[in-house]
Amino acid sequence: MTENPDPPRPADPAAATAAIAEGRTTLGIELGSTRIKLCLIDDDFTTLASGSHEWENEFVDGRWTYSVDAIRTGLQAAYADLVTEVSADFELVPTTFRAIGVSAMMHGYLACDAAGELLVPFRTWRNTSTGPAASILTDALGFAIPLRWSIAHLYQAVLDDEPHVARIASLTTLAGYVHRALTGENVLGVGDASGMFPIGTGPIGTGPTSAGPTGTQAKTYDGGMLARTQSLLDEHSPGLDLGALLPTVLVAGDDAGALTPAGAALLDPTGHLAPGIPFCPPEGDAGTGMVATASVAPRTGNVSVGTSVFAMVVLDGPLGRVHPELDVVTTPAGDAVAMVHCNNGASELAAWARVFGRFAEATGTPLAADDVYAALFAEALAGEADAGGLLSYNYLSGEPVTGVEDGRPLLIRSAESRFTLGNLIRSEVYAAFATLSIGMETLAAEDVRVEQLLAHGGPFRTPGAAQQLLAAALDVPIAVEQTASEGGAWGIAVLAAYLGRASAVSLTDFLRDEVFTGGAAVVVEPSAADVTGFAAYLERFRAGLPLQRAAAAATPATSLQEVSA
Repeated sequence: MTENPDPPRPADPAAATAAIAEGRTTLGIELGSTRIKLCLIDDDFTTLASGSHEWENEFVDGRWTYSVDAIRTGLQAAYADLVTEVSADFELVPTTFRAIGVSAMMHGYLACDAAGELLVPFRTWRNTSTGPAASILTDALGFAIPLRWSIAHLYQAVLDDEPHVARIASLTTLAGYVHRALTGENVLGVGDASGMFPIGTGPIGTGPTSAGPTGTQAKTYDGGMLARTQSLLDEHSPGLDLGALLPTVLVAGDDAGALTPAGAALLDPTGHLAPGIPFCPPEGDAGTGMVATASVAPRTGNVSVGTSVFAMVVLDGPLGRVHPELDVVTTPAGDAVAMVHCNNGASELAAWARVFGRFAEATGTPLAADDVYAALFAEALAGEADAGGLLSYNYLSGEPVTGVEDGRPLLIRSAESRFTLGNLIRSEVYAAFATLSIGMETLAAEDVRVEQLLAHGGPFRTPGAAQQLLAAALDVPIAVEQTASEGGAWGIAVLAAYLGRASAVSLTDFLRDEVFTGGAAVVVEPSAADVTGFAAYLERFRAGLPLQRAAAAATPATSLQEVSA
């Protein structure tokens, strides 16, 4: 098994230094669920430098959130980290870039007043309190509206008669919120917008800043669904104009504004960064994941693994019917995508890694995080194919795909189970992929298939195990590119670079012919033994789902908060 190499670095440091000094580099910013990351690339899409800042969501007053202060300070810390790396490697401080792009977690609820200030704390995609709204909207629109979509959050707030609703002047996502703070523009890339409200087509020129793609129709919010949703809102809040609240929709390559003096000061309080830098449309992590894996053409797909885990498959035709397990969103160019989104991904696996990392430290032999994962994943590959009878649940929150309203991580074994380190870690890795496997069965039933899936995200920094076990869970070859660990920050940097090429080439051709030309992906075929072992594990996983509901009922979140306090 060959290793997934680190992203390539410039072969000519002098040329890289000149590119940075002359502003011929492109900056990508991504606000992920556990880390804010910046990625600086050159004309060859090679990573020159990166910066990051760790952060965590908070469970406050029954909701998952990140504070405005955490957003602001996290951006500044990540940018400062990037500048530190550039200064160390190239002996200069960047003052400008060719273009900048912002990406972040999709969905959720950021409701702002007329001054652009949040009316209530940011409600992330992880919140699952929108069941009544999502159900009503799905029935009314004939289109699956998941719990985490922005429109579900808005309509639930309306149904609950929340006081802030009357003061809402705009809605956006986290990427849109940061983009507006940096540029003053209330716009959103179509991929991210498709997780707020369903996308259709409309005449070019309907938005204030969108030039639209080539042709006579531009991607925007579906007009018929907008009208039906407005009727529902009018029954409770007749003064709320949904069309006026949503951001203007842009597609990849559209001009999305420029860095303002206030935005420059927000990102770089030291004052070195100059305003006026162009921005591409802000996108969600699903869209930048598609770009980072060159999965924007029909029947291509990718899997992103982080705090959540989701698979994206670009469709070449409509689905046969509405499936609650599936979102229909879009690529950054506006093409329809079937999305299987699971709220719970690798967080529980990361918690176990921290425990074992602390154990190593306590014994006097501390290990770097990557080395901890490498050791644990090696054990997982040595474990039994069915994880020795162990069963794990990674549910830190509710999971709509399996109908679980509230989650509790669990590890279950019988007296006959083989409780070894290898089986434990294999069980936890399987748990991270089990719900995704269940959701993907719906796509298979619709005869939506791909020859392989490209994977990216933190677990794929460590070569081998996660890729091999994901191939077993989905029974499809899994490819990992050199840029897998760079993820969305690199993907949005590529979208920013596309600003200068959009008038001449489609996004699909740009990625195929100009970005992904090295053929450096590592592909792992599913092992028959692992496929059989995972199938046995998944059978236990399905059968044990009632335990999740029982655990949540026995340990309410409020009591857990009281204990931790």
